[in-house]
Order: sequence, then structure tokens, then C-alpha cells
Amino acid sequence: MQSFGEGKSFEMKDLPPEEQIALAEIREQKARIIHEIQLLENELRAVSEELQSIEYSIEERKPNHLSIGRKKFNMDPKKGIEYLIEHELLQNSSEDIAQFLFKGEGLNKTAIGDYLGERHDFNIEVLKAFVNLHEFSDTILVQALRQFLWSFRLPGEAQKIDRMMECFAQRYFELNPGVFTSTDTCYILSFSIIMLNTSLHNPSIKDKTTVDRFIAMNRGINDGGDLPEELLVNLFESIKKEPFKIPEDDGNDLMHTFFNPIKEGWLLKQGGRYKSWKRRWFILNDNCLYYFQFTTDKEPKGIIPLENIQVRNSQDRSKEFCFELYSVNNALIKACKTDSEGKVIEGKHSVYRISASDERDRDDWIKCIKESISNNPFYDMLAMRRRKAVHKK
Repeated sequence: MQSFGEGKSFEMKDLPPEEQIALAEIREQKARIIHEIQLLENELRAVSEELQSIEYSIEERKPNHLSIGRKKFNMDPKKGIEYLIEHELLQNSSEDIAQFLFKGEGLNKTAIGDYLGERHDFNIEVLKAFVNLHEFSDTILVQALRQFLWSFRLPGEAQKIDRMMECFAQRYFELNPGVFTSTDTCYILSFSIIMLNTSLHNPSIKDKTTVDRFIAMNRGINDGGDLPEELLVNLFESIKKEPFKIPEDDGNDLMHTFFNPIKEGWLLKQGGRYKSWKRRWFILNDNCLYYFQFTTDKEPKGIIPLENIQVRNSQDRSKEFCFELYSVNNALIKACKTDSEGKVIEGKHSVYRISASDERDRDDWIKCIKESISNNPFYDMLAMRRRKAVHKK
């Protein structure tokens, strides 16, 4: 019995034969459609569960890819960035990469500095975006420098340092209008502060910069005019009281110097008090000559700053292929070494006599040392900026 209309009902047998057949077909089609809908619902449920499983798997793997990417970055910054972009953990944009470096989670700060210092156009765009993430408004210059230099480690190459400090000076100048007359002034003074920090807190430098010398160093840099003496005195006292904190990635601050030496190799060095010859591993870098007892040593036996000294060929009765480092004013060379108890003591040399393995090696050492003494592009660039600022007046 089927209901029909307002309380009325009918039976299949009441319908004409052709309508009975049509109704049966409609019911059969309805059942088939309901069955297909159930099958589709089951398939959608299965697909949804599979998608959830895939998404969970991707999310589960993301931290692992991120960890691998950071490790790759610390070993090779370029490859690390490429890996993170490939696994969609970074966008291939200077802003996104700059944010990643600025956060710095799990990243080696030496590697950050190396990446930011590269001269490729894209790296320079990343550097600018990175610097723009720093907020220097209403901040005195020395504090801005502390913040900036803590976010990465300055590379050793002069051209890289120049690009990075140029960006810093532009950013600080833009955010603090009226403090300096030009970005050149900010650039020069920033370098002066860094050099002051080295002079006051590097134990191998015995001739410490005084406040009067610091003021004299910075005369005329404000487009030919002088900066307020009170400002320079305050900067000096700030650095004297609290040195810059340099990021340490490997627990050994000196090791940063020895990654990319200008020259390294075995040489014989003559003693100061006792004229015996000892075999030492020498490394030339950062305007210093370092020597070690073994190549595996993490800290040098001695450091010879290449300041106010010269190098020349020399003759010795017992050794061939000699050269020597000597003071230009016949004074003791400002060097230091460790004694038998590991204490750091001042060197007693007015001349360091060294013997190479052959003539070619000796000549190459002399050439490299001369270039380190007289042709440091870092100081050349700073001198050029200083002349430019002074002559603007």
C-alpha cells in the first residue's frame, strides 16, 4: 500500500501496467544512486584519511628537513639556503631569507656573515633586507654597533666588511636624521669604534689608544668639520668600560683567524735568548704572523703583529734561505708568546730570524708578509673615506 496525496493511498496493482513498469524502474534507479552515493562517500572518507596521513607525514618531516638545512647552511651557506628553498621551508626572496638569518636559530654566525658578505647581487639584496630588520632609531651609535655586530660575525675579507658597514651606516643615518651630516661620517666613526675596541681589549696590542688620540683620529670627518668632543669621549668610555661581544661559534675565538690564511707552512725560527732553531707551523693572516708547535694545536705558541716592522732577506752561517722581521725603530717587536707553563708573556725580540725550506718558499713568504704590512685594503678603504670626508669642507 502506498500513500498518495491527502491521506489517499494506492497499490501497485491499481496502476496501469506501463506505469507499474516505470515506477519499478524509478525505484531501481533510486536504489542504484543511493548505493553509488554511499560508495562515493566511502571513497571520499578514504581519500581524506590518506590526505591527513600525508599532511601529518609532511609536518612530521619538516622539522627534520629544517634541521638538515641548518646543518648544511653552517657547512656551506649557499647550499643550505638552496636546500631549504627546495624543501619549501624558505621562499626564494631576499626578505624571507633575511628573516631566517636574522632569527638565527641554530645557525653559525660565522656562516651568516660569510653569506651576507658575498658580492652577488642577490646576496647584497639579502644583506640590505637583513640590515633593515635592525631597529636603530634613537639609539647611540655604539649601542647600534653592539646590536649589529652580535647578529653575525664579521668576515675577514676587507671588501665584505666594507659592504656590510656601508649598509649599516646607511641604515643608521636614515633612522637618526641630524646626528651626522652624511653616511660617510657614520661609516668612518663606526670603523674607528671597532678599531678602538681592538686596541683597548686585544692583549697582543701594547700601545693602547688614548682618548686624546681617538679624538685626533676623528678630526674633520663630519664633512670637514669636527664631531662634538663630548660625543667622542662618551664613545671612548663606553668601549673602554664594555668591549664588543663577539659571537663565538666554536668555543675558540682564535680559530676564526685560521680558517682562510693568506699563507701557512713549516718554517724554522731562531730563539731570542737562546739562538737554537725550532721547527714551527706558521700562519699569516689578519696582519699577524702566528706560530704553532703542531698543526693540530688550537692556540698559537706566539703572535707577531705586523705593526711598525719590516721584512728582508738575511744570511746565517748555519741555515740557508733565511729572512728576518725587524723593528723600524730598533725597539722590541710588540709580540707575545706562551711560556712552558702556558702563561702569555711579552716577546724579547728586536729581530725574528726565520729559515724557509728553499729559495722559492722564502721569497713567497717575504712577498706575502710585505703585502700584509703595507697593503691592507681594509685600511686603504678607510683612509679613502676619511680623505673624502675631510675634503668636503
